[in-house]
Amino acid sequence: MSNQESNHDRSPELAAEHAPRMQFAKAAPEVYKAVIGLEIAAKKGLDPSLVELVKIRASQINHCAFCLDMHAKDALAAGESIERVLLLGAWEESRHFYTEKELAAIELTEAVTVLTDGFVPDEVYARAEKHFEEAELAQLIAVIATINVWNRIGVTTRMTPGHYTPAAKKA
Repeated sequence: MSNQESNHDRSPELAAEHAPRMQFAKAAPEVYKAVIGLEIAAKKGLDPSLVELVKIRASQINHCAFCLDMHAKDALAAGESIERVLLLGAWEESRHFYTEKELAAIELTEAVTVLTDGFVPDEVYARAEKHFEEAELAQLIAVIATINVWNRIGVTTRMTPGHYTPAAKKA
């Protein structure tokens, strides 16, 4: 056996897993419950696949590994395609994987998530308005705001990715 073959047979040793800084739900249970309530209310009436795409995209932008792990697993467990999940980080180059409505939601997600640019551009909001009725658009904005709250909690407290199992797989 050659050296090259034996190198492929060995599994690489993975880096050590970091420990979370705190258990947020235990440290601030009322806040945790309130954000859960906001999330439940925000996604009512929205397409579950769209909600997961929005959560994944915001989590990519915010570098929240825990939320990326969770929402990618939830999306796949709910029947979302691997291509749409994987290509979401490069959606502008892979537009043909998404509907115009999904693209408007993804673009709005980016604009709301990256407010360091100063504001949500009128043209981005107008595209979203074109695809969502006012009540549905309000729900979408709430979903985007809520995942940004979760991302900030997850990143700050260093929630550890890799241990989440979707409810669909637990059953």
